Amino acid sequence: MKKIITFLLLSILLVVAYLGFSNYPKLDIITGYSSKSVASAIFLAKRAQKSVEHIDNNFSPINLAENEVDNSTKSVSSTLYGFKKNIAVFREGIGAVVINDDYDENAKVLVPNRIYKNNDLPFPYGDGKQIDSVFANVDYEKLKETIDNSFDINADRLEGTNSVLVVYKDKIIAEKYAEGFDDKSLLLGWSMTKSIVSTMYGIMHKKGMIDIEDKVDIKAWQNDDRKKITYSNLLQMNSGLAWEEDYSNISDVTEMLYLDSDMSKKQAEKDLIGKPNESWYYSSGTTNLLSGKLMKDKFNSQQEYLDFWYAELIDKIGMSSMLIETDLAGNFIGSSYAWANTHDWAKYGLLYLHKGNWNGEQIVDSTWVDYSVTPTNTSNGEYGAQIWLNKGGNLPDVPKDAYFFDGYQGQRVFIVPSKDLVVVRLGIDNTNKTDFNIFLKGIIGAIN
Repeated sequence: MKKIITFLLLSILLVVAYLGFSNYPKLDIITGYSSKSVASAIFLAKRAQKSVEHIDNNFSPINLAENEVDNSTKSVSSTLYGFKKNIAVFREGIGAVVINDDYDENAKVLVPNRIYKNNDLPFPYGDGKQIDSVFANVDYEKLKETIDNSFDINADRLEGTNSVLVVYKDKIIAEKYAEGFDDKSLLLGWSMTKSIVSTMYGIMHKKGMIDIEDKVDIKAWQNDDRKKITYSNLLQMNSGLAWEEDYSNISDVTEMLYLDSDMSKKQAEKDLIGKPNESWYYSSGTTNLLSGKLMKDKFNSQQEYLDFWYAELIDKIGMSSMLIETDLAGNFIGSSYAWANTHDWAKYGLLYLHKGNWNGEQIVDSTWVDYSVTPTNTSNGEYGAQIWLNKGGNLPDVPKDAYFFDGYQGQRVFIVPSKDLVVVRLGIDNTNKTDFNIFLKGIIGAIN
């Protein structure tokens, strides 16, 4: 009997040890996510720790992490049951990042030079108060009802909409914020950042810095069919490169965001599993390859690279609240980490609504906007160049010319050219309960 009991105990211990070992890498993802999220929200977005943990991080298994904030070093350390500590450090001007053993807190870090231009023009072209406008063809009561219905009325507020802004004919016709948020609150766009990467390539294209039909010059690709991949293939997520985009497990994307010092490398190391221009597959690694190494190669210095994004787009159109975070190697994390207030996200949508023109200045060519919203081969009308489309009719009650910037947990900026409309929705939606078709149908239906 003793032998049987001993055998059973050993078996249980082996199973426990195996499960612990096999899941240990996942602890890195959990504590990395938690520390990064809390650090950015506290030190960049100026939110309270309790609010971040209760709203942003309140989903399994991230809500199991314990976070300790150090205001003196602007850092957050996170553990899970005392195991696998990860630390995220906030760096002024370039945001928070999960650090590793090689991190040198005394090393000089370059930050972008910002250009803040204040003027008295009304929204969207300035900082002045919007000129009140009442449109006879807008049913404001119906509009209000639709927006109110998009907010979580549950007092516990575990998740739900943080902000909604509706811009019609360049005028704000509706705006609402959840408790604790307002028009100055910085909110994370997640994968809406990808569209900014596309715009930056459009600006480089306009300046003659790049031809997107050129083959991508990566040395390791020149000995196989990866040498056929073009910049356009990458912009359209149609390269055929292997990638695992799974946020619920240890995958390429979670390893990249919470373990990699240089987030532009992982996709470059992947093999082909399809043919370039014939194999559409969504990949955050592709975007970080574009926003990191491949873009950096077009500049003479790190400082030029950092300044370019703000001087040529972000500050130029007055998105002064926006900040894009960088990784430990100094790459903009173009897949995921742009922060801005709701008004500035709306400005970015308006830039596209106006075919790249901003108050008379052509930021990107109108042909680039057309290219960006042209369906990628094999995407079934769902995807352009880092921008999602409705040409396939996934939103059946929304015009097919609509397109949108789409981010994790339900971040959206919708552009509907046929209705002269931009709609911003920001918040937390881990259960996918937001029906964006019904939401947009109600807003569009309020404009006769």
